[in-house]
This record gives sequence, structure tokens and C-alpha cells, in this order.
Amino acid sequence: MNHYFSEQQNIEFKLKKIEVIIKNKRFKLYTSSGVFSKSKLDTGSKILIKNAIIKKNSYVLDLGCGIGVIGIIIKIIDPSLKILMTDINNRALELAKKNIKSYNINNEARKSNIFSNIPEKFDVILLNPPIKAGKSVCFKMIDESYLHLNKNGSLQIVVKTNKGALSFKEKMLGVFGNVKELAKESGYRIYFSEVVGK
Repeated sequence: MNHYFSEQQNIEFKLKKIEVIIKNKRFKLYTSSGVFSKSKLDTGSKILIKNAIIKKNSYVLDLGCGIGVIGIIIKIIDPSLKILMTDINNRALELAKKNIKSYNINNEARKSNIFSNIPEKFDVILLNPPIKAGKSVCFKMIDESYLHLNKNGSLQIVVKTNKGALSFKEKMLGVFGNVKELAKESGYRIYFSEVVGK
């Protein structure tokens, strides 16, 4: 069975565009079957983009980027950012690269199974965790994010309140020693943890 977090997709490739409006800006992005939120921007990603705290010139990782919505939009909003977008889904990466090219921005899209192909460290990691992949996968992403953040770097994630948000908050507290809620909106929570004393 195919999932959006599967490496290969055998569902027919049907290219189309979705329109996204965030912060009074209008974006059009390529999408297809076999990727996360194929027909519209998911609410969680939209709330994460709106509430993420990112300083200028930061190096940002869009972990599990899908078609690249988060990484592309935050780059257009703040061109000073350096963005790496990663995913295991080959089709999603192909679409992310197509979307990067259509906006003529210099984001990098790279294939990686969580952090298997990511040696770098970042100032900010943004994550809309693949809940359907299971909590062990999502928690591994949190564990390994800590190791890939610079001092004072942050992990910022969005979780649906009724999909175990409290357990994600507790996990982040356990890994980072701190966690705060940046936003609570439309049934989602945005959590923020920072690397201190590293």
C-alpha cells in the first residue's frame, strides 16, 4: 500500500496546481497524487508557516517537505533564509524541485530518510510530522533534530491536538529540556523547543 511517506509511489502521476494564500500572498504550487495533502494546503502547515519564529539569514531545514510548501513559502517571504528541504518520497521531491524552479529560488531539495543524508546543522528545523508513519518515526525525528541544531537553534513542529499533541510536547521537553506553545489554532498546536547550553 502506498503512503505519502513511502519512498516509491505506484499511483498514477497526475500533475496539477493548487493555490495557496498566506500572509496576503498568493502562491501556486505543483502537486500530484501520492503526496501529502495533494489537493490543497493542509491546515497544519499553514499554521506553522504563519507562526514560525525565524531570524533573518537563518539556515532552515524543512524536514519531510512533501511538495515543498513550507520551505518555498518561507523563502519567498524572507529571501535572506537558506533553505534545505528533504523527504523520502521520490515523487514529492520531484514536485518540490519543480516548485523551486517555478519560483526561481535557490532552495535545495534532497532525498533523505529522516537525517540519513543530512550531515549539516541548522538554526531552525520545521516539522509537520508524518503521524500516519507512527509515533516511533515521529519521535525519532525529534530526537535526531536535537543533534542537527546549532546552539540556540530551534525545532518547531505542528501537531493536531487530537492526534497526541500532548505526547509530542512531552517528548520535546524530554529531549530539549524546554518547550513552549507558540499557537493553538483550528485544532492544531505549534510547539517550539530550543537548544541551550550546547
